[in-house]
Amino acid sequence: MNNLTGIVLSAGAGTRMKSKLPKVLHKVLGRTMVDHVIDVLDELDASKKVVVYGHGKDMVHSSLESRNVRFALQAEQKGTGHAVMVAKEHIGDDDNVLILYGDTPLIRSSSIKEFCDEHERQGNDLSILTTIMENPFGYGRIIREEDGRVTGIVEQKDGSQEQLLIKEINSGIYLVNGRLLKDSLELIENNNNQGEYYLTDIVKILSGQGKKVGCHILEDPNEVFGVNTRKHLSIASQMLQERVCDALMENGVTILNPNNVYIEKNVLIGNDTIVCPGVFITGDTEIGSECYIGVNSRIEDSKIMDHVEVNNSTVLESKIDSYTKVGPYAYLRPKSNVGKNTKIGDFVEIKNSNIGDGTKISHLAYVGDGDVGKDVNIGCGVVFVNYDGSSKSRTVVGDNSFIGCNVNLVAPVEVQENAYVAAGSTITKTVPKDSLGIARERQTNIQGWVTRRKND
Repeated sequence: MNNLTGIVLSAGAGTRMKSKLPKVLHKVLGRTMVDHVIDVLDELDASKKVVVYGHGKDMVHSSLESRNVRFALQAEQKGTGHAVMVAKEHIGDDDNVLILYGDTPLIRSSSIKEFCDEHERQGNDLSILTTIMENPFGYGRIIREEDGRVTGIVEQKDGSQEQLLIKEINSGIYLVNGRLLKDSLELIENNNNQGEYYLTDIVKILSGQGKKVGCHILEDPNEVFGVNTRKHLSIASQMLQERVCDALMENGVTILNPNNVYIEKNVLIGNDTIVCPGVFITGDTEIGSECYIGVNSRIEDSKIMDHVEVNNSTVLESKIDSYTKVGPYAYLRPKSNVGKNTKIGDFVEIKNSNIGDGTKISHLAYVGDGDVGKDVNIGCGVVFVNYDGSSKSRTVVGDNSFIGCNVNLVAPVEVQENAYVAAGSTITKTVPKDSLGIARERQTNIQGWVTRRKND
């Protein structure tokens, strides 16, 4: 749709959340509620995105300043009509103005596109997104004439008993011509029980002027689910998680227990990958095909190639190449790059390091700030000693080298290709290629020492 201006009403305090954080900044599946709504406007290629903010304005502004949005301040919350009034300077006469809400994070861009398309097909001056609810308590009801023509909306607190039996509800989402919206806002009054300016009044105003008002009935009422409490927040997260899992499973991913995983909506997973219970996958993570993500693994902002096994381990801001096995109980910290067909075993920690193809770090080792070559063996208890108390230095281990158990590699240091380091050594100097490095005292046995100690 051309000249689409999105206005996202996000000024409310959300007192029922009982939080210092503005309501719209609470997160659903890893993203703030208002971010989910702005995502919809991005997917619709809206030419302008306006966020009406008020409560916690500094926090809202800081959270959204990278989102290419405009801001309109509603210093006093005097109703939804007043909220749109404060955004008037951003509304052009020829704009198609789409009004959304920052606390409805489940709305789909595909549904809004259908809404916009029907608005254009019908030639409406104002379109209302409605839906049918079996329990419509709390929502405004759509008032129609016998011929089906929409004449108004009545709020729950202002409705008669007969009106409150209506099941078609107002989602609060509107699409309206910019000039007509601005003109009708001038006519809204606050003579209601709350003393507020209701945006719903524009329906009665425009209908009374003979303008064409239409509705688009949304098939899934969950899309306009409004979040007002912590319980609502958890319900919205569960519904969005179900969507994410359904989409992944439709694309060939096996999720053994969709009710016991946490997978954010930006995550990409290839077909024939298996995701076990208790898994957390967050951020901009990409996982390839035919992988195995084992029980209780956590993967964040990482890229995992095909045929990788991550078992009960944590992977943060890292990359793992194909046919590699990680875990159990491994910890890959940010900027770790692990090659193909490698093994990162139990209780291994890697940080800011490059691990070459075919290398084995089987257990109980720390590799920090290291560059490890191909086909290296790093034994149990090896520590890359990368920090001297004030700065960090790198360790380099060449291809085909062997680092024995309980070795300390004190950076900056290099073990060159095809070298060996004897178990128990503390290496502070270069080990040349094809050499054996030993840095430990010769063993001394003192005969009778134990007997004398007992007798003392």
